[in-house]
Amino acid sequence: MGMEFERKLTIPAEVKEMYPLTLKMSETIEKRNAQIKRIFEGEDKRLLLIIGPCSADNEDSVIDYTLRLKKVQEKVEEKIFIVPRIYTNKPRTTGAGYKGMLHQPDPNEKPDMFKGIIATRHMHMRAVEETGFSCADEMLYPENYRYLNDLLGYVAVGARSVEDQQHRLVASGISVPVGMKNPTGGDNTIMMNAIQAAQHRHTFIYRGWEVHSDGNMHTHAILRGYTNKHGQSLPNYHYEDLIRLYEDYQKGEYANPAVIIDTNHANSGKNPFEQPRIIKEVLYACRHNPDIAGLVKGFMVESYIEDGNQKIGEGVYGKSITDACLGWEKSEKLIYEIAELL
Repeated sequence: MGMEFERKLTIPAEVKEMYPLTLKMSETIEKRNAQIKRIFEGEDKRLLLIIGPCSADNEDSVIDYTLRLKKVQEKVEEKIFIVPRIYTNKPRTTGAGYKGMLHQPDPNEKPDMFKGIIATRHMHMRAVEETGFSCADEMLYPENYRYLNDLLGYVAVGARSVEDQQHRLVASGISVPVGMKNPTGGDNTIMMNAIQAAQHRHTFIYRGWEVHSDGNMHTHAILRGYTNKHGQSLPNYHYEDLIRLYEDYQKGEYANPAVIIDTNHANSGKNPFEQPRIIKEVLYACRHNPDIAGLVKGFMVESYIEDGNQKIGEGVYGKSITDACLGWEKSEKLIYEIAELL
């Protein structure tokens, strides 16, 4: 078959037995996740800010970063609800680049999926226990969601996965809000179909089980920009783009119409220093048009301790080894600026 089988990863029950949640952690997650849902339902008017590294490559620096967010959250809690990004796997299938902690708990060593599964759960647990945050992660592999399903507060489906049937079906059974990104080609129809699919009931096979989902009424859009046939980045956060998305929602029957604006990726041309400008433009559009204001629930920002990025092995603490990020000083300033504008 051309594949070498090393071990059967019958993990979910074993990992949760090894790293179980305490009652306090479960209560913290339940309370926060209810608040996140209320934001998407429009009952809580605070802005959702999903912010953190492009990839969570080092547990200590990620927790350090998240602890810094905690101090800022206390100062802006009346206007902004922060959900840290702790993204533990990345879509790297061309043979180049870091695939995330799930694959490589140590970026400088060879892949070890068993250790990676344990490492990702341990890091998310530390975030809850030490900072009181339930965090966001990307559902790159639907079957791996089970390793973190009792920990997460928010799930994203990426631009390369949004058209996949299994991602849509699994999203329909997830109990927290799921954001569907527009595909890299920019076709909103694909994203809207994914939202509609995830909001419906389904019966499907998951990890060898026949399962029945109730539909996830908090599935929503994420606009992240797109690329044209020449590979050029094109944004989709402008006023006209938001009006078009609002009209797309009006054409169908969707529960809790909402959008999160991803301020990096193709929206910024992967220039993290453009993220503050993009946020301010969208907030201006919200002030100008109440329909847009009701639709935009928050932003997704790539931020870490140090500006920019580095190659694997350079060893700069708190600096991204994937896409470039906005450093802490600029990020902290941005959060306070957002609060002043709300």
